[in-house]
Amino acid sequence: MELIIEGVSVTLSGRNVLDDIGAVLRPGRVTAILGPNGAGKSTLIKTAAALIAPTLGVVRLGDRSVAALDPRERARTIGYLPQDASVHWNIAASEVVALGRAPHRAPFAAPDAHDAEAVAKAMAATETTHLADRPVNQLSGGERARVLLARVLAGEPDWLLADEPLAGLDPRHQLDILDRLAEVAKQGRGVGIVLHDLLHAGRIADDVLLLKDGRVLASGAAEAVLTRENLREAFEIEVSVGRDAQDRLVCLPLGRT
Repeated sequence: MELIIEGVSVTLSGRNVLDDIGAVLRPGRVTAILGPNGAGKSTLIKTAAALIAPTLGVVRLGDRSVAALDPRERARTIGYLPQDASVHWNIAASEVVALGRAPHRAPFAAPDAHDAEAVAKAMAATETTHLADRPVNQLSGGERARVLLARVLAGEPDWLLADEPLAGLDPRHQLDILDRLAEVAKQGRGVGIVLHDLLHAGRIADDVLLLKDGRVLASGAAEAVLTRENLREAFEIEVSVGRDAQDRLVCLPLGRT
């Protein structure tokens, strides 16, 4: 089902962070949420995951309000990956990943074979299998970030919402994570991802939601939104926009306007 953001405004601590946001995120596609610092990107993705209640408007999955879903159903349907790669319990990495299966089991029920398979596949996809027995406080920040992504993938959600999931990762693992998120979308699931790097956005995005000052500056297919004019207005920089040898968009910042 489509994830529909309809007339959403959010006020936090007396400040209007989002103002009348409207957008449709489609399954089978990666939607990159872009904008300068303070544009409201993280607030929007948290609102879409029902972690922040909108002051006005609604977020829907099809014709159902996300906020009105039963919490367990919502957890099975929407997987959320936060910016913060912290883990509050010093447990083994495999146990962290297994937490992603909790919404699929009755309370106190033991994991079954499908749970174990989902955990193993998620750790393989994020190259964290070798970390399975390591306590999380012995992992680097990048390793923890990959383990937390594996936890979300293990839950097999219909929608994966990620807030700057590349922070703390080296370039190779940044590309690996982008490729993994693209694969999730190819499986017919929806992906919404907050990004800062325009090169990464051009590489992965099918659609782009471009924010500035809490409003939608542009939205739609990546090639229609990632233009020199839109990026100049949003970021106040000059950008070269072209294509690489694999016909992917390349948005290269050149300097401030």
